Amino acid sequence: MKPYAASCDENREPILVELNDLLHDYQSLLEIGSGTGQHAVYFGEQFPRLTWQTSDQLEYHAGIKAWLQDAKLANVLDPLLLDVRQVTWPNLTVDAVFSANTLHIMSWEAVQACFAGVGLLLISNGLFIVYGPFNYAGQFTSTSNARFDQWLKQRDPDSGIRNFEDLNLLAAKAGLELQADYEMPVNNRILVWRKTRTTIG
Repeated sequence: MKPYAASCDENREPILVELNDLLHDYQSLLEIGSGTGQHAVYFGEQFPRLTWQTSDQLEYHAGIKAWLQDAKLANVLDPLLLDVRQVTWPNLTVDAVFSANTLHIMSWEAVQACFAGVGLLLISNGLFIVYGPFNYAGQFTSTSNARFDQWLKQRDPDSGIRNFEDLNLLAAKAGLELQADYEMPVNNRILVWRKTRTTIG
């Protein structure tokens, strides 16, 4: 039985609106944290000329493959093993990286590793597109996000909604420059960084 997350069906169309503007000229994308595989199948179908490379930790691979096998999309590839904290990332050449609802479930150490890895992986002018809830100036943007953060920390004290300013500093260290910050439904955002300079790992 394929895994299913209702949130993927709920947020995919608003995300697609922004991706249509962002990805129309792009050819290859790595999705970090493909989860159930639902986003990969939906967006892969919408962007048939874009190679969509799924990835996640091993425990999620069977579910992702189940979605991909049913969809039979030639441009959506089987998941790579990727824990953002691993020393060596997969050897890829991509001009975009996408990740949805991942940074708040990672530890801060993993978030740091994620930005560093993306900075090394992306080609020049490549995009890092991140969807999820974020704080600004250390403040929650809604009471529901505050409750969500409390739930996250009860589940895992190392997780939690991240501050935009902290992420933007990590991005700068990784050679990424903020391009856009889109307001999304249900107190979420899409943050977009562009690779503007090369860093040394």
